[in-house]
Amino acid sequence: MKVQIPIAEEGQFCPFNGKDTSTVCHKCPLWIQVRGKNPQSNEEVDHWACSFAWLPMLLIENSQRQVQTGAAVESFRNEMVSANHSTLKALEAK
Repeated sequence: MKVQIPIAEEGQFCPFNGKDTSTVCHKCPLWIQVRGKNPQSNEEVDHWACSFAWLPMLLIENSQRQVQTGAAVESFRNEMVSANHSTLKALEAK
């Protein structure tokens, strides 16, 4: 099934083609659809735009995911240290 790619709104200038976005973006491979939640407002997003225009929001989302991953890894590490400490105590008691 082929996706119907919408045409951009008139009045914006494409820096790559030097033309109005409504005449070129729907033909450009950088014109993409993003679905999900805005990482700053938590609003649902389902919108077509140039992938370069999406970069700030996607970078914020990526940074938030990295922080969450780091926290999960640290938590797992702390659990493993605690478990190893308990195991060593049990082995030393024997």
